[in-house]
Amino acid sequence: MIEFDQIQKSFQVGGRAIPALHPTSMTIETGEVFGIVGHSGAGKSTLVRLINLLERPSGGRILIDGEDVTGYDAGELRAFRRKVGMIFQHFNLLSSKTVTDNIAFPMKLAGIYSAAEIHARVEELLARVGLTDHARKYPSQLSGGQKQRVGIARALACRPTILLCDEATSALDPQTTQSVLRLLGDINRELGLTIVLITHEMDVVRRVCDRVAVMDAGEVVEMGSVTDVFLHPKHPTTRDFVFESEHIDQKEMQQDLGRAQGRILRLTFRGESTYKPLLGRVARESGVDFSILSGRIDHIKETPYGQLTLSLIGGDLDLAMTALETADVHVEVVR
Repeated sequence: MIEFDQIQKSFQVGGRAIPALHPTSMTIETGEVFGIVGHSGAGKSTLVRLINLLERPSGGRILIDGEDVTGYDAGELRAFRRKVGMIFQHFNLLSSKTVTDNIAFPMKLAGIYSAAEIHARVEELLARVGLTDHARKYPSQLSGGQKQRVGIARALACRPTILLCDEATSALDPQTTQSVLRLLGDINRELGLTIVLITHEMDVVRRVCDRVAVMDAGEVVEMGSVTDVFLHPKHPTTRDFVFESEHIDQKEMQQDLGRAQGRILRLTFRGESTYKPLLGRVARESGVDFSILSGRIDHIKETPYGQLTLSLIGGDLDLAMTALETADVHVEVVR
């Protein structure tokens, strides 16, 4: 659906070109939820704003469904942007208009819909985002979560094929964030929209995304499925995000590992193996004793996973590792 071909962006500051995005090539597949993670200033917002050409690239090409959009004239660009909805961090609602009028606004601007079509579409979207009872209210009368639901409905008004989410949950409390993410997941599954979601929160990516790109200083430093990137981060920036999301202090973790005896393993379970009573059997068969140093069990989208860090002493350590790997457990030797 979206292909970046050596796309780059620089801004002119004091007569100098300051790079915000270094040459980047990657593909976002049709119908997936693609996350872009990075700290403030990493270039993630610039990358997303290039998709609908709110920012013009300094070089390279952007192909949408196989067509180069960087050469569009004004008329072609207006038609193209109707296919790309955008949700903003701070909602950007029109305070003087009701919920109904905010949702209808992009359809009125397009100038290609009848009053009956606009009315029917607004009613449909109000029901989808759960705001039918709030249709005549103004933004000042809504909670943050309700405002963002209006923003989502407005972004869907012209039936886009791509939905861009610029920090769509960072202004919301945790409980409201979860409800908005569930709504985005439902929209992705039911409408088949391609969603590009930028955030600085790894937990948001874990809840809703299929693949993720991690950005640092204007470059994509790691990219892959959320499961692989989240459970086996390779780049230091990615590891920082994962540890932050798990509230892990890396210094304290290293101190704890330094006190442990024997061989230290990190085990990763996925799917149904997460719930199998495997460790007791392996300990009996190999004669090893183990101590659990840290652990977590959670979900990446609908897939359960578990990670345990163990210290193993005594018995046949190689037999224990072989038994774990045979049981479809990813085994990483920490020490």
